Amino acid sequence: MPNASTPEQPIWTIIELVRWTTSYFRSHQLENPRIEAEILLAHVLGVRRIDLYLNHDQPLDKKERGYFKALIKRRLSGEPVAYITGRREFWSLELMVGPQVLIPRPETECLVEAVLPFLQNGDTGGCKRILDMGTGSGAIAIALAHEYPQGQFVAMDHSLAALKMARQNARKHGVDPHIVWYCGSWDAPLKPEQETFDLIVSNPPYIPSGDIDGLQTEVRDYEPRLALDGCPDGVSCLRTIIQSVYRYLKSGGMLALEMGWDQAAAVIEIANCTGQYENIQIIKDYSKLDRVATMRKLSSKSEMVG
Repeated sequence: MPNASTPEQPIWTIIELVRWTTSYFRSHQLENPRIEAEILLAHVLGVRRIDLYLNHDQPLDKKERGYFKALIKRRLSGEPVAYITGRREFWSLELMVGPQVLIPRPETECLVEAVLPFLQNGDTGGCKRILDMGTGSGAIAIALAHEYPQGQFVAMDHSLAALKMARQNARKHGVDPHIVWYCGSWDAPLKPEQETFDLIVSNPPYIPSGDIDGLQTEVRDYEPRLALDGCPDGVSCLRTIIQSVYRYLKSGGMLALEMGWDQAAAVIEIANCTGQYENIQIIKDYSKLDRVATMRKLSSKSEMVG
């Protein structure tokens, strides 16, 4: 992109910059060149993406072009667009994100979809208590609280910086009064005799340690490794959760976990070995890959029959 307009050069309009940047990103093998060009330019101008086309012939001044050029350089260095803009949409809610939290993925919305019928089923009665373990940006807890405002939520993370950002997101969407925030690793802050839940959800680290160096630059070099690294086998955190959280689930309560596409068999085996769960189900994501595991804590009636 030229540094400035001169009498011999055309003035750079919005649509011309979108086209030029799309071509430039494509030449550098970025996966979504036009979308990323639009997001970055909309961020520079402080408008919605659709406004770029409603004002397609609007020229950019020197300051705007300089800012846009700086963002292009950051993206080509591998920095994720979400960290550049500080925002990511999840469940149609705009969330603040930064290097202290994992960027919410579309496939995680499958976890929200999987548990909403359980929460919204009036036949089970009463106001339900929900725990989100490893909340990060707060995406799952906030989406669920937005859809099920009568719930009582607890969101946990080992990182105070992540919890601070999650709470900012909760305040932005008006659900902070429904959420209690705990700092600690997995179930460390909880006491079984004091905390019981109808639903526990988690998107824990599940990428095998040896696979992380082969991930895309924007993931490997920018997103928090602790939110990615599932230890050598990839299922260490999943195992820890499955083997411990039944103590905090009410009889018949649900545990729902995001997992790697090839981890369903391991998750089912871990759950079965505890002898604490029934009705284990595997749900596919939008790419038809195994992504979510749900299971119910054995009800008192099931335990008696067993």
